[in-house]
Amino acid sequence: MSIRHLATDLYRSQQKVEKLEKALAAAAPSELAAIEEELRGARAELQLLRKMLDGEKETGLSRSRSGFAVKKR
Repeated sequence: MSIRHLATDLYRSQQKVEKLEKALAAAAPSELAAIEEELRGARAELQLLRKMLDGEKETGLSRSRSGFAVKKR
């Protein structure tokens, strides 16, 4: 997956987490458990995407420094 796609997915995931946090703050007590569970999953996805994006940036940086980068013609 390209860095651009990862960044887009990361942004969408951040928006989802923020939306769920606001919903949790305004939720009725009967809805709290369901929203908390969904928020937990959204935060896990956000963390995974951050790690993937950081890994892509590190991989590209080390590739270019090592001299094994693919050179465009």
